[in-house]
Amino acid sequence: MDEYLEEFVREGEEHVTELNNALLTLESNPGDETAMDQIFRTAHTLKGNFGAMGFHDASDLAHAVEDLLDGMRQGDVAVTSDRMDHIFAGIDEIEVCLDQIEANGEVARNVRPIIDDLRTVLEESDGEEPVDDTAEAESADLDPAALVEGIDLESVDRPVYHVEVDMGDSAMPGVDAMFALEDIRSAFDVVGSVPSFEAIEDGEYDRTFDLAIASESGDVADQVAAVSKVEAATATELDLAALATSEAEDATEDAGSKSVGEIQSVRVDVDQLDELHGLVEQLVTTRIKLRRSVDLDNRRAEEELDELDKITSNLQDTVMDMRLVPMKKIVGKFPRLVRDLARDEDKQIDFDIEGDDVELDRTILTEISDPLMHLLRNSVDHGIESPEEREAAGKDPTGTITLRAERDRDRVQVIVEDDGRGIDHDAVRRKAVDKGIFTQSEVDALDEPAVAELIFHPGFSTNEEVTDVSGRGVGMDVVNDTVTRLDGSVAVESEEGAGTTITLTLPVTVAIVKVLFVVSGGEEYGIPIKAVDEISRMRPVKAVDGEEVVTYDDTVFPLIRLGDALDVPGTTKNGSGMLVKVRESERQVAIHCDEVRGQEEVVVKPFDGILSGIPGLSGAAVLGEGDVVTILDVATL
Repeated sequence: MDEYLEEFVREGEEHVTELNNALLTLESNPGDETAMDQIFRTAHTLKGNFGAMGFHDASDLAHAVEDLLDGMRQGDVAVTSDRMDHIFAGIDEIEVCLDQIEANGEVARNVRPIIDDLRTVLEESDGEEPVDDTAEAESADLDPAALVEGIDLESVDRPVYHVEVDMGDSAMPGVDAMFALEDIRSAFDVVGSVPSFEAIEDGEYDRTFDLAIASESGDVADQVAAVSKVEAATATELDLAALATSEAEDATEDAGSKSVGEIQSVRVDVDQLDELHGLVEQLVTTRIKLRRSVDLDNRRAEEELDELDKITSNLQDTVMDMRLVPMKKIVGKFPRLVRDLARDEDKQIDFDIEGDDVELDRTILTEISDPLMHLLRNSVDHGIESPEEREAAGKDPTGTITLRAERDRDRVQVIVEDDGRGIDHDAVRRKAVDKGIFTQSEVDALDEPAVAELIFHPGFSTNEEVTDVSGRGVGMDVVNDTVTRLDGSVAVESEEGAGTTITLTLPVTVAIVKVLFVVSGGEEYGIPIKAVDEISRMRPVKAVDGEEVVTYDDTVFPLIRLGDALDVPGTTKNGSGMLVKVRESERQVAIHCDEVRGQEEVVVKPFDGILSGIPGLSGAAVLGEGDVVTILDVATL
């Protein structure tokens, strides 16, 4: 795709997200002038951009959206959920146009039906009572700074008055204003106007227009009111000193932000960033090969390698930081998703997003977009009750769903929380038995956290009826599989009648991982350092219920012999071998191996295809001389 066209599409997608979220704000608070101004500016920009690029049908569509929004902005059209549905439909159509432009370089879709629909909504609202006249009148107050924009206020040696000129109900507003302005400008020093003089003479004002007049006279209003064609006038002296100070501060802020922005930020092509990341991976791998091939007695070579380590690590950190993208890049579309689902199911839902400035590797962010979408769908469909059901339970008829992201060192927790009905643990138990996942006695022995985890079992759903939102028996297992493949974990907490919280714990970055190298049966393996709690010589082994265990500070840990788990013959060295105690947050076990060889950062490539399902294995890394080392997954070993 052409470079400029791609830039146009990316910018258009950002505008669509901004529009959706600002429209949601306006729908919940029709009097929010800031949201309305942002919406109108964004819609106007979209219209202009489509037109400038030659996509006239899409420009007409954006124009229709803009006109309906302008009616709302002027107070001629009431902001209602039904009308917002029509605007959202128009925004969806704009998004489809952008998709077609990205794919084919043109808009092949017939957008006329949606344009006609928007025009019909605007026409049908013609003649209805103005909306919120008081708020509209207040919003119409003119900012005095607009009247004196571009004027060197410090050089003005006379008072300056803000004069509002009322032309009444003129049959020829442009002609009458032209004659009135001619007389006013001949009598006074008019230094500014809103709108412009040209616009006023074209009749582009609504009964009144505003002038800035410099004069020593104290009766400016009376003199202007006496001008032919003018019905009335009011005058207020401006505080020039305050306006000059404000103008200087704004100029300083603008200059500062422009200089900082241009120095601090540049656009980087994604393909180039991926290529740079690939080169860093090769550099890390080469560093490992080099260190393993150098004679350990060669002190000078060791010193050079240490320096290479520092350079490589710094470059690696820089590239990883470049790949980090804030959560807001994917969560911006979720408020609209929740709003539409809630409308479809006649539910009232407040949706909050917290921590959307938390950053993740763009690959991870892309991968978790669909899982997060599915979790939100489940919260709306399974979690939040109908308003009637919530009121009957003594709850607020409006439910709450919160999407929250929190950074904890090299991990990020993404939490989806709702205050709905919670998971029905008895229903989950019954379904687990019906599907043959557990026997009745086995499922009865499970505690509630373990029962809640069953929702991630493939094909598991407690919905008796398939809906358009969820309940198809797919999705939650994909959430778990996706997060696990990204070296993350999923946890669920739920209290019946109070709500459900699902937590995704994810790494900030992918690929380059520090691992501990261990040996069993002559084969070398890697254990991620983040999973290692302690390394020691072999301890006395006891048997509990037929299983081998070792003890650490009076705490019993099941023993996993690596050779047995991976079916490789043991050749134990260092007496009776070594123990690697795994962090309890990962799994409460100790792993026995023949020896421990140290630690190193490696580029881990996850297993794909049939290898991806092997318990205990997560991926592989290339070491010196092209040797491949298997990286262990201690959670499933």
